[in-house]
This record gives sequence, C-alpha cells and structure tokens, in this order.
Amino acid sequence: MWEREFEMSDRFAQEPSYRHGQSNKIGIVWCNLGTPDAPTASALRRYLAQFLGDPRVVEIPRLVWLPILHGIILRLRPAKSAAKYASIWTEQGSPLLHGTLSQAQALQTRFDPERVMVRPAMRYGSPALPTVLDEMRSAGVNQLLVLSAYPQYSATTTASVWDDVCQWMKRHRNLPEMRWVKHYHDHPKYIEALAAQVRRHWQTTGRQAHLVMSFHGVPQRTLELGDPYHCECHKTGRLLAQALSLKSDQYTLTFQSRFGKAKWLEPYTEPTVKRLAQEGHQALDVICPGFVTDCLETLEEIAMEVQAAFLESGGSDFGYIPCLNSDPSWIDALVDIASTHLHGWNTSTVSNVKELDEQRVRALALGAKN
Repeated sequence: MWEREFEMSDRFAQEPSYRHGQSNKIGIVWCNLGTPDAPTASALRRYLAQFLGDPRVVEIPRLVWLPILHGIILRLRPAKSAAKYASIWTEQGSPLLHGTLSQAQALQTRFDPERVMVRPAMRYGSPALPTVLDEMRSAGVNQLLVLSAYPQYSATTTASVWDDVCQWMKRHRNLPEMRWVKHYHDHPKYIEALAAQVRRHWQTTGRQAHLVMSFHGVPQRTLELGDPYHCECHKTGRLLAQALSLKSDQYTLTFQSRFGKAKWLEPYTEPTVKRLAQEGHQALDVICPGFVTDCLETLEEIAMEVQAAFLESGGSDFGYIPCLNSDPSWIDALVDIASTHLHGWNTSTVSNVKELDEQRVRALALGAKN
C-alpha cells in the first residue's frame, strides 16, 4: 500500500519554489496547429506522426489506423509533403511559425509584461505546448488563458489543444487557474479585420467579380456527430459578406485540404473553382478566413495549386488574399478577445502585496461609506 502511494506521488513533476504572498502572474498561450522543423522528409515524418497520430484528428479506431499510418502513410507521404513545404519555406523558416511568433510578440506589447506573459506554442512540433506551459509555470504564472489560433471551434483542433493542456495538468500538483477561449468566429473585430484585409486587396489589385471563402475541411461525419465547425464557418462567411456588402451570388463558401477517401464537408474548394471558371467566371479572389496565419494550406494549396487549377479551367485572373498575420486590426481583435476572457484578473502591475492590500482596504472603506 505504501509503495503504491509513493508511486502515485512520483508521477507529479517537481514544483517551482513558492514564496508566500507572491503576486499573481497571468499567462496567455497563443497556440497554433504546428509545423515541421524543416522542409525535409525526416522532419515531416516526425511531424506527421504526431499530427496524424492524434485521435482527435483521425477518428479511426487505433488498431485499424496506426498500422496504416506507420506502415504506409509515414513511408510514402513525408517526401511529397517536404517538397510542398520547400516551395513556401523562407529565410525565416516556416511561415506559420514566423507568423505565430510575430503575433505573440505583437500581443505581448499590448499588455504589461510585469503582469502578463504571452508565449506562442504549437499543438504539434515546436515550441511544444507542454514545454511552453512548463516555462510559464516556472516564471510564476498562476492564472492561465489558453487562446487558440482557430476562430471556428472543432474537436479536431480546439479540443485537441485542450486535451494536451489537460494531459499537462495531470503531471503537476499546484495547478494554475485556467481559462480558455472556445471560439471567436463571430467576434465583430475579427470580422472587421477580415473585411479590412479584403478591402485593402481590392484597393491594391482591383476588385474581382467573385469572392471565394475557403475554410479547412473536416470529415462530414464530424458534423453528423455534433461538431459545430461547419455552422461556425458559415456564420463567419455570412458576417464577412455582410461587412463587404456582398450579395449571395457574389461569393461562395468552400472547404479545402481533404485527406483520404471519406466524404468531407462540401463543396470542395478546387472543384468549385474549376466549375466557376468553366461557367464563365474569368476573375476570382480567394480568402481563407479560418487561417489567421499564412501556411502551407494557404500559400501552396490555394495560391499555387488552386490558382493553377483555375487558370487551366479557363480563368484568367486569380487573386489570393493573404491571412490576417500581424495586421494591426487583427492584433486589436486579439487583444479584445483576450481581454474579455481575462476579465476579473488583475492585468496591471501592483508593486507589492502591501500596496494591493491597501487598495482593497480603500475599496472596502469606500463601499461602506456609500
């Protein structure tokens, strides 16, 4: 019995030193999906093993899926995927990683660094979410907000981040107070940031006759099982169209990045773009509202592959509208989203516990007087 109790206690990680009376520190984790460390087959193999091995991402029974993943997919797919990543890799490395780091840095500048610590993290790859949480805990963070780079909620993305956080929590004894942002698909400032991005594109290159809003796809089965992602994408699309004063025949909402042979949410982006070209639409603009950072799915799949498919099908003008990235209006939206969920937590510096106590006494005295 005693041995069993000792074994259970050993599963907890060593806690950082605790000083009585120390002030609270708030942490904001800005978590994106992830990216391989390099555009190489070996790096893609590691990344895809983690990504496609997540039961939230592929909801096939493990006994069926894992032999397929490790016996076939991870032998054939990494080299092909590496070539795609190489086509978008920059001197700064992965566009998604660089963009996520820049967003976190911009968000940090909008909060008092003595009180609020903002750190970027990845669900798959580096910087790994558990590693970032360890760093924040060691820095004294005891109030934590988890903010994901997924405007529309899905169990395949947002819930997977929370799974990872919960697994991290199981390994620690003195847990921080936790909050998380489920979604912000209809947040007014997010919608306005998207609309502003479209308007800037139109001002620079001219307005095309039709706008395609392409969201990342998920299996149709997820909708049937109750996942709200499909509905939230459509609400984002409808609100964006309203902000741009678009009529129903001036835009089309689609889903991209289909994987495997199962039926996914429709209509699919590439076949739809081909059909629009064949129907006489010579000019298209495409925006990806569900991606807040440019990445493989936007820079390679949309701006290269889908554009080529459109032109080959008879189209002549294709405009890809970049993601929000670090646009100031988007950072404003992020600040507003985070601040709403931080409500009630002290985000401004208090020099010491005595000053905080004095503020509380004055507040109580004022309340009694009134």
